[in-house]
Amino acid sequence: IYSGLHQTLDQIIQTATQEAVDVIGLSIMSGAHLPISEKLMGMMKENGLDNIHLTVGGVIPHQDIPKLKDMGVSEVFPGGTSFEDIVTGMNDLFN
Repeated sequence: IYSGLHQTLDQIIQTATQEAVDVIGLSIMSGAHLPISEKLMGMMKENGLDNIHLTVGGVIPHQDIPKLKDMGVSEVFPGGTSFEDIVTGMNDLFN
């Protein structure tokens, strides 16, 4: 389900709940990946959605990947990640 650009975190939570998704994927180009991901992970937990995988892609410095993983992000796909690596990463979520 593609929810469009510039969704608020509340809208993301609402859509994930209504559509019973298995994965939420964020594309973040602003450099705000750490605070956005941290806030969304907290909201997911508050709403009983902590069984949903969160993936993040976009302008993600490699030194921030461990920080994202430590906060519970399932997969991180920085800019330049090959399509093959994205498919493998997504498939690995369910294996």
